[in-house]
Amino acid sequence: MEILRVELGNRSYPILIGQGLLGERALFEQHLPARDLLVVSNTVVAPLYLGQLESSLRPRRVLTTILPDGESHKTLANVARVLDVLVANRFGRDCAVVALGGGVVGDMAGFAAATYQRGVAFVQVPTTLLAQVDSSVGGKTGVNHPGGKNLIGAFHQPVAVVADTRTLATLPPRELRAGLAEVIKYGLICDAGFFAWLEANIEALMAGDGTALAHVIRRSCEIKSAIVGRDEREQGDRALLNLGHTFGHAIESATRYTEWLHGEAVGAGLVMAARMSCESGLLASEELERVIRLVARTGLPTHVANVGPEAALEHMRIDKKVQAGRIRLVLLRGIGTAFVTADYAEAFLRRTLAAHLG
Repeated sequence: MEILRVELGNRSYPILIGQGLLGERALFEQHLPARDLLVVSNTVVAPLYLGQLESSLRPRRVLTTILPDGESHKTLANVARVLDVLVANRFGRDCAVVALGGGVVGDMAGFAAATYQRGVAFVQVPTTLLAQVDSSVGGKTGVNHPGGKNLIGAFHQPVAVVADTRTLATLPPRELRAGLAEVIKYGLICDAGFFAWLEANIEALMAGDGTALAHVIRRSCEIKSAIVGRDEREQGDRALLNLGHTFGHAIESATRYTEWLHGEAVGAGLVMAARMSCESGLLASEELERVIRLVARTGLPTHVANVGPEAALEHMRIDKKVQAGRIRLVLLRGIGTAFVTADYAEAFLRRTLAAHLG
């Protein structure tokens, strides 16, 4: 087992990475002292791993809530289901919520924990690659709104992240590819060497090679934990983690969260961010081609036919990163060097959208 830490003063917490951690009762006893626990999972993950986790949490009082699977179900109504269970069973402020699943489960369980009695403890137990490398770390919780992605939410840090890499063995190939979009993002924003490593090892990752996957989980968590430690609430550096996401969220919102996985939309968004950077004279055309090739080799979309440029632009205008009516974008000065800006030509943005959408 490897242990990383997110350093946030008295809210610091460990990220535990290893095989078979779901079965480690002592580990959960050490990092989760609460006696009353609510495990939140979904209809796909619960049949696979809920029993094993419950065994590791007993003899404490353990209740479960099983939610439907998919981004389209990341709603206030489903968070209310979690809150109803907490209230009906008279859980106190000293309880804890345990999120067993991917990013959707983690976001909803975390938001319920953030709002129940103004905040109770929660633990992330991510079972997808995307959640293990990205969404389980950093304390962003929330739900979607018909008007936009993740518009309702709160910052609420977990007390621990327990990433059992053995769960990736049951991950469908499409979900594995979706997680790799977030991994590519880390190389693009601050680690050109890691991006080059991905270029050399992408086939091994897609084949589920355990050593390669363990490396990308560790490196991704190292990068994200360092950034979150410097900027917990996205007032500065943390915004870099949104590379490709303004474009990707627009794709998800425009298709009502039913056509594309989050990572697939982000993959297309990474290509569009690189294209926009090239159009703006910031990124060399050779580096743009490297980004396109790697995303394409991963099996992620580089073009999205069922979203038009104007529809995407409308959704981008209500993105959380809009300030003073101006869409802020994360762009690249090179592979491994990203920055946030609202200073770009509208024509370049429209040209980028036209090249990759519709």
